[in-house]
Amino acid sequence: MTLWPKDLRARLLAGFTALLCIAPLPALVPALAALVLVLALYLLERRALPWRRLLHLEAFLLLVLITVPFALPGKTLLALGPFTASLEGLLRALTLVAKVTASVLLLSALFAETVPEQLGRALRDLRVPEPLVRIFLGLVRYLALIRGEMARLQQAMRARSFRPGTNLHTWRAYGWLIGMMLLRALARADRVEEAMRLRHYVGRLPHGAAPLVGKADLIRAIALPGAFFLILIWGLI
Repeated sequence: MTLWPKDLRARLLAGFTALLCIAPLPALVPALAALVLVLALYLLERRALPWRRLLHLEAFLLLVLITVPFALPGKTLLALGPFTASLEGLLRALTLVAKVTASVLLLSALFAETVPEQLGRALRDLRVPEPLVRIFLGLVRYLALIRGEMARLQQAMRARSFRPGTNLHTWRAYGWLIGMMLLRALARADRVEEAMRLRHYVGRLPHGAAPLVGKADLIRAIALPGAFFLILIWGLI
Protein backbone atom coordinates (compact mmCIF):
# COMPACT_ATOMS: atom_id res chain seq x y z
CA MET A 1 0.00 0.00 0.00
CA THR A 2 1.49 3.33 -1.07
CA LEU A 3 1.48 6.39 1.14
CA TRP A 4 1.46 8.80 -1.80
CA PRO A 5 -1.71 9.75 -3.68
CA LYS A 6 -1.93 7.80 -6.91
CA ASP A 7 -3.88 10.52 -8.70
CA LEU A 8 -1.36 13.05 -9.97
CA ARG A 9 -3.69 15.98 -9.28
CA ALA A 10 -3.95 15.01 -5.61
CA ARG A 11 -0.20 14.45 -5.50
CA LEU A 12 0.47 17.93 -6.88
CA LEU A 13 -1.82 19.58 -4.36
CA ALA A 14 -0.39 17.52 -1.48
CA GLY A 15 3.21 18.27 -2.45
CA PHE A 16 2.58 22.00 -2.96
CA THR A 17 0.76 22.29 0.39
CA ALA A 18 3.49 20.33 2.18
CA LEU A 19 6.15 22.66 0.76
CA LEU A 20 4.15 25.66 1.98
CA CYS A 21 4.31 24.13 5.46
CA ILE A 22 8.03 23.32 5.31
CA ALA A 23 9.21 26.70 3.98
CA PRO A 24 8.24 28.87 7.01
CA LEU A 25 9.60 26.50 9.68
CA PRO A 26 11.30 28.94 12.05
CA ALA A 27 13.91 26.88 13.90
CA LEU A 28 16.30 23.98 13.55
CA VAL A 29 14.37 21.41 15.59
CA PRO A 30 11.11 21.64 13.56
CA ALA A 31 13.14 21.62 10.34
CA LEU A 32 14.93 18.46 11.47
CA ALA A 33 11.55 16.96 12.41
CA ALA A 34 10.31 17.60 8.86
CA LEU A 35 13.45 16.01 7.43
CA VAL A 36 13.06 12.97 9.69
CA LEU A 37 9.42 12.66 8.61
CA VAL A 38 10.40 12.63 4.95
CA LEU A 39 13.09 10.01 5.61
CA ALA A 40 10.52 7.93 7.52
CA LEU A 41 8.20 8.09 4.51
CA TYR A 42 11.05 6.84 2.31
CA LEU A 43 11.64 4.01 4.77
CA LEU A 44 7.96 3.04 4.92
CA GLU A 45 7.72 3.16 1.13
CA ARG A 46 11.00 1.21 0.82
CA ARG A 47 12.33 3.77 -1.62
CA ALA A 48 16.00 4.32 -2.31
CA LEU A 49 17.30 7.79 -1.56
CA PRO A 50 18.30 9.77 -4.69
CA TRP A 51 21.96 9.94 -3.74
CA ARG A 52 23.12 11.60 -6.96
CA ARG A 53 20.60 14.41 -6.62
CA LEU A 54 21.50 14.76 -2.95
CA LEU A 55 25.21 15.07 -3.73
CA HIS A 56 24.55 17.93 -6.15
CA LEU A 57 22.26 19.60 -3.62
CA GLU A 58 24.52 19.26 -0.61
CA ALA A 59 27.48 20.62 -2.56
CA PHE A 60 25.48 23.83 -3.01
CA LEU A 61 24.23 23.83 0.59
CA LEU A 62 27.83 23.55 1.77
CA LEU A 63 28.27 27.14 0.57
CA VAL A 64 25.30 28.11 2.73
CA LEU A 65 26.92 26.49 5.77
CA ILE A 66 30.17 28.36 5.07
CA THR A 67 28.79 31.83 4.33
CA VAL A 68 25.61 32.30 6.40
CA PRO A 69 27.29 32.03 9.85
CA PHE A 70 29.52 34.97 8.89
CA ALA A 71 26.56 37.04 7.65
CA LEU A 72 24.42 37.12 10.80
CA PRO A 73 25.34 38.85 14.07
CA GLY A 74 25.21 37.02 17.37
CA LYS A 75 27.30 35.04 19.81
CA THR A 76 30.78 34.58 18.37
CA LEU A 77 31.53 31.00 17.46
CA LEU A 78 34.63 31.42 15.27
CA ALA A 79 36.84 34.37 14.39
CA LEU A 80 38.92 34.55 11.21
CA GLY A 81 40.64 37.90 11.16
CA PRO A 82 37.98 40.60 10.74
CA PHE A 83 35.26 38.00 10.07
CA THR A 84 33.30 36.34 12.87
CA ALA A 85 30.92 33.41 12.60
CA SER A 86 27.96 33.50 14.98
CA LEU A 87 26.09 30.66 16.63
CA GLU A 88 22.81 32.17 15.44
CA GLY A 89 24.13 32.16 11.88
CA LEU A 90 25.15 28.53 12.13
CA LEU A 91 21.71 27.56 13.44
CA ARG A 92 20.08 29.51 10.61
CA ALA A 93 22.29 27.78 8.05
CA LEU A 94 21.51 24.33 9.46
CA THR A 95 17.80 25.16 9.42
CA LEU A 96 18.00 26.14 5.74
CA VAL A 97 19.91 22.97 4.92
CA ALA A 98 17.33 20.78 6.69
CA LYS A 99 14.36 22.52 5.03
CA VAL A 100 15.83 22.46 1.53
CA THR A 101 16.88 18.80 1.85
CA ALA A 102 13.45 17.79 3.14
CA SER A 103 11.73 19.68 0.30
CA VAL A 104 13.90 18.16 -2.42
CA LEU A 105 13.51 14.63 -1.02
CA LEU A 106 9.74 15.06 -0.80
CA LEU A 107 9.47 16.33 -4.38
CA SER A 108 11.72 13.53 -5.59
CA ALA A 109 9.55 10.93 -3.87
CA LEU A 110 6.35 12.41 -5.30
CA PHE A 111 7.41 13.13 -8.88
CA ALA A 112 10.65 11.28 -9.71
CA GLU A 113 8.81 8.54 -11.62
CA THR A 114 6.25 10.86 -13.21
CA VAL A 115 6.17 11.31 -16.97
CA PRO A 116 6.36 15.07 -17.74
CA GLU A 117 3.44 14.85 -20.19
CA GLN A 118 1.26 13.38 -17.43
CA LEU A 119 2.33 16.19 -15.15
CA GLY A 120 1.27 18.72 -17.76
CA ARG A 121 -2.12 17.02 -18.08
CA ALA A 122 -2.58 17.12 -14.31
CA LEU A 123 -1.69 20.81 -14.23
CA ARG A 124 -4.24 21.47 -16.93
CA ASP A 125 -6.91 19.53 -15.01
CA LEU A 126 -6.14 21.69 -11.96
CA ARG A 127 -7.02 24.77 -14.03
CA VAL A 128 -3.46 26.07 -14.24
CA PRO A 129 -3.44 28.80 -16.95
CA GLU A 130 -3.14 27.25 -20.40
CA PRO A 131 -0.11 29.34 -21.50
CA LEU A 132 1.90 28.10 -18.49
CA VAL A 133 1.01 24.48 -19.29
CA ARG A 134 2.03 24.96 -22.94
CA ILE A 135 5.34 26.54 -21.90
CA PHE A 136 6.03 23.65 -19.52
CA LEU A 137 5.23 20.97 -22.09
CA GLY A 138 7.21 22.76 -24.80
CA LEU A 139 10.21 23.08 -22.49
CA VAL A 140 10.06 19.37 -21.63
CA ARG A 141 9.69 18.40 -25.27
CA TYR A 142 12.47 20.55 -26.73
CA LEU A 143 14.96 20.94 -23.87
CA ALA A 144 17.01 17.91 -24.94
CA LEU A 145 16.93 19.11 -28.55
CA ILE A 146 18.16 22.58 -27.59
CA ARG A 147 20.87 21.05 -25.40
CA GLY A 148 22.01 18.92 -28.34
CA GLU A 149 22.07 21.97 -30.61
CA MET A 150 24.20 23.81 -28.08
CA ALA A 151 26.60 20.85 -27.86
CA ARG A 152 26.99 20.82 -31.67
CA LEU A 153 27.74 24.54 -31.77
CA GLN A 154 30.32 24.20 -28.99
CA GLN A 155 31.90 21.28 -30.82
CA ALA A 156 32.12 23.42 -33.96
CA MET A 157 33.83 26.16 -31.93
CA ARG A 158 36.38 23.68 -30.56
CA ALA A 159 36.99 22.36 -34.08
CA ARG A 160 37.98 25.92 -35.01
CA SER A 161 40.53 25.97 -32.17
CA PHE A 162 38.44 28.08 -29.82
CA ARG A 163 39.78 28.06 -26.28
CA PRO A 164 37.85 30.07 -23.65
CA GLY A 165 39.72 32.64 -21.62
CA THR A 166 39.24 35.91 -19.78
CA ASN A 167 39.48 38.16 -22.81
CA LEU A 168 37.29 40.14 -25.17
CA HIS A 169 37.46 37.47 -27.88
CA THR A 170 35.95 34.86 -25.56
CA TRP A 171 33.06 37.10 -24.51
CA ARG A 172 32.40 38.04 -28.13
CA ALA A 173 32.39 34.35 -29.13
CA TYR A 174 29.95 33.47 -26.35
CA GLY A 175 27.75 36.38 -27.41
CA TRP A 176 27.66 35.02 -30.96
CA LEU A 177 26.90 31.56 -29.55
CA ILE A 178 23.93 32.80 -27.53
CA GLY A 179 22.67 34.84 -30.48
CA MET A 180 22.92 31.84 -32.80
CA MET A 181 21.03 29.70 -30.29
CA LEU A 182 18.24 32.28 -30.09
CA LEU A 183 17.98 32.50 -33.88
CA ARG A 184 17.83 28.72 -34.25
CA ALA A 185 15.30 28.45 -31.43
CA LEU A 186 13.07 31.06 -33.11
CA ALA A 187 13.35 29.28 -36.47
CA ARG A 188 12.42 25.95 -34.91
CA ALA A 189 9.54 27.58 -33.03
CA ASP A 190 8.18 28.86 -36.34
CA ARG A 191 8.37 25.38 -37.85
CA VAL A 192 6.68 23.83 -34.81
CA GLU A 193 3.89 26.42 -34.95
CA GLU A 194 3.30 25.71 -38.64
CA ALA A 195 3.15 21.97 -37.93
CA MET A 196 0.66 22.55 -35.09
CA ARG A 197 -1.56 24.74 -37.29
CA LEU A 198 -1.55 22.04 -39.96
CA ARG A 199 -2.94 19.73 -37.27
CA HIS A 200 -5.78 22.23 -36.57
CA TYR A 201 -4.28 23.64 -33.38
CA VAL A 202 -6.36 26.65 -32.31
CA GLY A 203 -4.51 27.78 -29.20
CA ARG A 204 -5.85 25.28 -26.69
CA LEU A 205 -4.78 21.75 -25.88
CA PRO A 206 -7.61 19.27 -26.51
CA HIS A 207 -8.77 17.40 -23.44
CA GLY A 208 -11.88 15.81 -22.08
CA ALA A 209 -13.52 15.94 -18.69
CA ALA A 210 -11.21 14.86 -15.87
CA PRO A 211 -12.41 12.01 -13.64
CA LEU A 212 -13.10 12.63 -9.97
CA VAL A 213 -10.32 12.09 -7.46
CA GLY A 214 -10.82 8.87 -5.48
CA LYS A 215 -11.60 8.90 -1.77
CA ALA A 216 -8.34 7.12 -0.85
CA ASP A 217 -6.30 9.69 -2.78
CA LEU A 218 -8.18 12.52 -1.06
CA ILE A 219 -7.34 11.06 2.34
CA ARG A 220 -3.66 10.72 1.41
CA ALA A 221 -3.62 14.22 -0.08
CA ILE A 222 -4.91 15.62 3.23
CA ALA A 223 -2.83 13.42 5.56
CA LEU A 224 0.54 14.11 3.89
CA PRO A 225 0.56 17.93 4.22
CA GLY A 226 -1.37 17.61 7.48
CA ALA A 227 1.64 16.02 9.16
CA PHE A 228 3.90 18.87 8.04
CA PHE A 229 1.25 21.39 9.12
CA LEU A 230 1.35 19.94 12.64
CA ILE A 231 5.15 20.34 12.65
CA LEU A 232 4.70 23.97 11.55
CA ILE A 233 2.21 24.66 14.34
CA TRP A 234 4.58 23.03 16.84
CA GLY A 235 7.45 25.18 15.59
CA LEU A 236 5.43 28.40 15.87
CA ILE A 237 4.19 27.75 19.40
